[in-house]
Amino acid sequence: MTGQQVVIIGGSEGIGLAVAKAARGLGARVLAVARTEAKLQAAREAVSGLEIGVADINETASIEKVFAGLSSVDHVYIAAGSTKIGGPLEHSLEDFRHRFDERLWGSLDVVRAAHHLVRPGGSFTFSGGLASDRPAKGAWVSGIATMATEQLARVLAIELAPLRFNSVAPGYTDTPMWNHIFPEIGSQALDEVTKKHLVPRMVTADEVAQAVLLLMQNEAITGETIHVDCGARLV
Repeated sequence: MTGQQVVIIGGSEGIGLAVAKAARGLGARVLAVARTEAKLQAAREAVSGLEIGVADINETASIEKVFAGLSSVDHVYIAAGSTKIGGPLEHSLEDFRHRFDERLWGSLDVVRAAHHLVRPGGSFTFSGGLASDRPAKGAWVSGIATMATEQLARVLAIELAPLRFNSVAPGYTDTPMWNHIFPEIGSQALDEVTKKHLVPRMVTADEVAQAVLLLMQNEAITGETIHVDCGARLV
């Protein structure tokens, strides 16, 4: 990937940061974009040569500004996305709508801002998830949102060919996201669940990053979803 330009939306930590490290290791130029400058600065210290930019996937203008500063792009990976735990009749509907919108409409905003910059053979990779196939009680909005982004990859692969669109669907992955959802115990909350998987453990961010890099590099893959979930869909 020497000399290729990779943009990662949500690239300051977790899977996004793992993709940044992997792409830099293959010689790509990498621009990591996130909402929080402090996290981006920490990411830049962790990844040699990483470029950073502050933007919010929920704000169209800030995403457009990111791509306005680039002359060309080879690959875009959208790692940004959060969830809201609770039943569909609990909390304010706006709290749930925000989590859905950032995954679907936020991803579309990125495509609209970047598509004209993508060089031949380039790609967009969205973030799906285990919840598309195995929705969990209390995480209903994630199940709908991740399925929407996986379907978005398929329809855009047709609509905007020959640009390539794919998605990666991680299972329960050991990232800082769980510290926000379960502040006291983080990913430990999933120990009993993941012991039941065919590969009885959590996925690592690096393992998901390997799948994302495959989708970027293999120009014969489009409209595909790769599952990295330790077999969780099957049990």
